[in-house]
Formats: sequence, C-alpha cells, structure tokens
Amino acid sequence: MLTKRIIPCLDIKDGRTVKGVNFENLMDAGDPVELAVRYCKEGADELVFLDISATHEKRKTLAGLITTIAKNINIPFTVGGGINSAEDVFLLLNAGADKVSVNSAAFKNPEIISHITKQFGSQCLVLAIDTKFEDNDWKVYLNGGRIKTDKKTIDWAVEVANLGAGEILLTSMNNDGTKNGFACDITKLVSCNVQIPVIASGGAGTMQHFEDVFKKGNADAALAASVFHYNEIKINALKQQLKNKNIEVRI
Repeated sequence: MLTKRIIPCLDIKDGRTVKGVNFENLMDAGDPVELAVRYCKEGADELVFLDISATHEKRKTLAGLITTIAKNINIPFTVGGGINSAEDVFLLLNAGADKVSVNSAAFKNPEIISHITKQFGSQCLVLAIDTKFEDNDWKVYLNGGRIKTDKKTIDWAVEVANLGAGEILLTSMNNDGTKNGFACDITKLVSCNVQIPVIASGGAGTMQHFEDVFKKGNADAALAASVFHYNEIKINALKQQLKNKNIEVRI
C-alpha cells in the first residue's frame, strides 16, 4: 500500500507567505524560506509553492525565490502560478522545482498538458483544480478563484487524467481556510473516477480532518497551510496520530 502524504502549502504573494479564508482576506503568514526549512525538518513529505497572483497579474512565477527554497530543502518541491508553456516548466525545473502545478492555463488550452508530459514526463505535472459547490454541483473556477466556469469538476478531473496529468491537486473553495474539514465528498468522487493520485486541499483544522479525508475521501495526500504555518498542528505529531489510526504514513 502506498503511504499517504502530508504536504504543507506556501501560498505566495509579493514574496511573502499568505493565507486567507475562501480565497479572500489574505493575511501574512511568514517568510517562505524559513517555513520551507521548518517543514522539511518536521517531516513533511513534499512542499507546494503557489504564486497565487501570478496568473491574475499576468506575470511569471518568482524563479529566484524558488531557487532559494530548493537549495534549503531535500523533499519533493512543486511550484505553480503563471505557468503557460513547456518553456515555463523548463525554467522552473532548472530553478529547482521537482514538479509544476498548472491550473488556469490548462483549462484554457488543454493541449499544454500533453506538451508538458511529453517533454518532462507525467510525474512532473500536478493539475490543480479550484472547485466550488453551488447550484447543487461542484464547478471549476479559474484565476485563483476569480472566474467561474460552467465545467463540472468531475468532468474536468477525468479529462485531465486522460490527457496525461500525473496528479490532481483538488482545492475546495467552500472549505478553504475555514478549518471545518476537507470536502470529502468531491474528493472521493474524483479519487474513485481517476487512476492518478488526488491531493485534497482546503479546510484542514484538526488531525481528525486528515484522518477523515484519507478514509472517507480516498485522498492519496492532504495539503494544508495555516494549521502548519501557525503551529496549530505539528507535522510529526500528525503523522504519528495517523499511524496510530492505521493510516500508512512515512515517519
């Protein structure tokens, strides 16, 4: 059985780590390099870096900051924000990223998925989906949650898996920052309909929430931010608790 992964997320704006609720009211959460080093020492399995305003501001991700973080950690490192081409991926991998996360650009031009995977391999591409439950269904949102689409989340998830994405990073906008728990229903729906790993994101508040999304949501990994940033949950303690609940994790 594959071990379940615990992944801290650094949402970056203007070179600082930020965190909000439902993608709004962003507050400073610390220095990204210091946080990355801390998470590496605490036993995080991977690290995700999302330049959350890059697409909206029509600019590239902060390559210099990525290089600095990569030099200071020894765990897999995924970078997202403003990636529009295989050339962008090449630059980020050279800067120190192990994987890239693509969201809006892939939705607007699905061919970018095959372009990236043919050049760098599917294991390199994490397809991020921001989703919101409204009108009795989960729909895809773009540009950091600013633009609503009519595409059903499950349909897009199946499509990107078929196009060759290596993983799906699924973020519930309804749950994001609330600390009320992950959206286990949509996480399970996606997990049961694709053959690639699904990373659950949005809503972590307690250790029980992680157990729930692994057992009830069938998630392969769980991503969180503020509970780790503000030391509300220690990663090593979380992993021990999960192990005690018969969930396979790397200690």
